[in-house]
Amino acid sequence: MSETAIEGNIEPAAVASYLSRHPDFLADHPELADLLVLPARNGPATSLAVHQMRGLREKNVELETRLRELSTIAGENEALMRRVHGLMLALLGAGDIEETVRSVVRRLTEDFNSERVRLVFFGDLAGLPDEPWLLRESRGSAGLPEFASFLEHGDPVAGRLAQEKLHRLFGDEATDVRSAALMRVGRDAMLAIGSADADRFHPGMGTLFLDMISTTVGSAIERARKVA
Repeated sequence: MSETAIEGNIEPAAVASYLSRHPDFLADHPELADLLVLPARNGPATSLAVHQMRGLREKNVELETRLRELSTIAGENEALMRRVHGLMLALLGAGDIEETVRSVVRRLTEDFNSERVRLVFFGDLAGLPDEPWLLRESRGSAGLPEFASFLEHGDPVAGRLAQEKLHRLFGDEATDVRSAALMRVGRDAMLAIGSADADRFHPGMGTLFLDMISTTVGSAIERARKVA
């Protein structure tokens, strides 16, 4: 029987089925990789070997890109850890409540490049400075109905806030705030950071460092209250 006759009796589906059941076929017959030709969407057809080489190169490029991204993220996280550590050390060295809250705002502004920082205290606490970044709500958390859900759960929140919330926190500067982070600090206080960058804080970002800042600042405020 001639080769042509044999080829005529073999269905392409049978060949495909055989190869799918024997994925190592080309490993046993590497010379065929140079004979097989694959169609290309753009440009001339290429051999299977060339096609595989291109695929490997593309995967290598993707892996290198991913590694660079991971390296960048690792570097950013390390820098954030150093800043949180610096904040912790500064607050450990603070004395009374005024020095504590001033250290919080100064560190967040200088080390974390925070454009707008607000500390909101519920009730009347002696020793707090009279500053635009410090807000008092004598009625307690009940005086902030806009933040009822946030205060109930207590978990950090990041993203775009409704205008009434922004206005309550940032006043006339609210129109310049395009994203913000909220943290519950201590028993009766809330920390807000606002940014003109809409992507600085977003719901999809991790809240690990916000949790760390919240815990650090909250612990320092509680300690200062006991000292007072």
